[in-house]
Amino acid sequence: MPLKKLPSIDYVFLDSGTGGIPYLVHLMEKSPYSKCLYIADNENFPYGEKTHEQIVSFGLKIVRNVLKKYNPKVFVIACNTMSVNSLDILREAFPDKKFVGTVPAIKTAGELSVKRCIGLLATSSTVKSQYNQDLKNHFAADCKLVLRADPELISFIEHEGFFASDEKIQKKCKGAIDFFKENGCDVIVLGCTHFLNISSQMQQAAGSSIKIIDSREGVVNRALSLGGKRNAVFKKRKPFLYVTACDSDKNREEYDIICKKYDFEFAGILGD
Repeated sequence: MPLKKLPSIDYVFLDSGTGGIPYLVHLMEKSPYSKCLYIADNENFPYGEKTHEQIVSFGLKIVRNVLKKYNPKVFVIACNTMSVNSLDILREAFPDKKFVGTVPAIKTAGELSVKRCIGLLATSSTVKSQYNQDLKNHFAADCKLVLRADPELISFIEHEGFFASDEKIQKKCKGAIDFFKENGCDVIVLGCTHFLNISSQMQQAAGSSIKIIDSREGVVNRALSLGGKRNAVFKKRKPFLYVTACDSDKNREEYDIICKKYDFEFAGILGD
C-alpha cells in the first residue's frame, strides 16, 4: 500500500505561545509566497518555568504531530528556551529534517557594547543555562553579562501584549529596563522571542543610552538559506496558526484577534 502523500510546507515555526510570531512575519516579508505554519504550544506555556525533560518531551511530541500531517522543509524553533534545551535532541531524533534554533544575540551585543556590559532578558530556564556563558566567553569575553529572568512580563505579553496600549507596555517593562540601567548595561539582548512583540516599546522606555537587540534577522536568513524562497508563480497563502489547546471562547477570541492582526488563518488544535 503506497504511503499517503503529505502536504508540502516550507517552514514550521514552533513556540510555547504566540511570542515567536515576529520571526514568521519577518520571514514572510522576505519570502511572501512561502507556505508556513505556526504552532503555539499554549497548553504547556510557559516553557521557561518547566524542567529540561519536560521541554524536550514537548518539542518531540509537537514535531511528531506535525510530521503526521505535513512534510515541511525546515522547522524554526522560535523559542529560545526550547532551542537551548532541545535543539540538538530534535536534530538527533529527526535526522532527515532541518532545524533552525533561536539563540541570544550575545555576539552582536558584544560588537555593539561600548561599556562592555550587556544584559540578557529571558525566561528562567534560559537564564540558568550554561549556554549563555559559553556564548559570552566565545564572542564577548571582555564583557560583563547581566542576566534577568522575567516570567511575569512574558505572561503579560502572551495574554495581554497584543491588545495593550504602548503606555501600558512601557510601564510593564520599566522594571527590566531600570534593572539593566542600574547594572551599567548599554545593550539588552532579548533572549525570549515573546519580547520581540514589544521591542519598539522597550526601546522607547530605554531611551537612546541603551540598544535593544534580538536575533530575528540572523534566524530568518539561516532558515531561508536552508529552505529557499518561493517566487510569485506560486499562489500566496496565509500562514496557518495552530494551538495545542483551546479550552474557552476567550482563548478562541484571542487567537482570532492575533490572526486578524497578522493576516493568519486559525487552523485549530494540532491533535495527536
